[in-house]
Amino acid sequence: MSRTTSSPTPRTPRTPRTSRTVSSRTARAVAAGAAALGLALATAGPATAATPQAAPTLRTDPNGRHTAAEIHRFLTRFYGQHGPSPYQRRHQVSAYLKDRADHTEGYDLLLCAQNTPRAISVGPVTTAQSAAVGWATVTTSWGDGTRRHFTAYVGLESRPIVLQDVDCGS
Repeated sequence: MSRTTSSPTPRTPRTPRTSRTVSSRTARAVAAGAAALGLALATAGPATAATPQAAPTLRTDPNGRHTAAEIHRFLTRFYGQHGPSPYQRRHQVSAYLKDRADHTEGYDLLLCAQNTPRAISVGPVTTAQSAAVGWATVTTSWGDGTRRHFTAYVGLESRPIVLQDVDCGS
């Protein structure tokens, strides 16, 4: 078998690429891809979703309010074992409660105590949707074996979640 070779055909000089040509090429490629995807989805039928699903979240309240579980988690982290840190006191307390705490001398209003407790526990959370507030009983344990209780309040709609108020009781 004999092989014939042909001389290369002369090429026309290429015009330099500009952002306009790159953009129009990109636009054509995107349009072609979108058309192909649309055709594929249209032929697939209603069994496939045309929109991507949102990432799962921990939110269970349909109104976007904080749930009892979220409030419990917040209070447990906020109080820890010995009380809130300076950062938490600055950034996770409402302006109203900060003002009250600033005017309470010789007493830690956020802990309803004068000293640092040995341990802290947070009880079950109750939420009142109509009042947009949730609360829990916080129990402080002391070195002499005594226990004290106070109530911590969190707004259901506060963003970010913050401690709204405390009731130290009598």
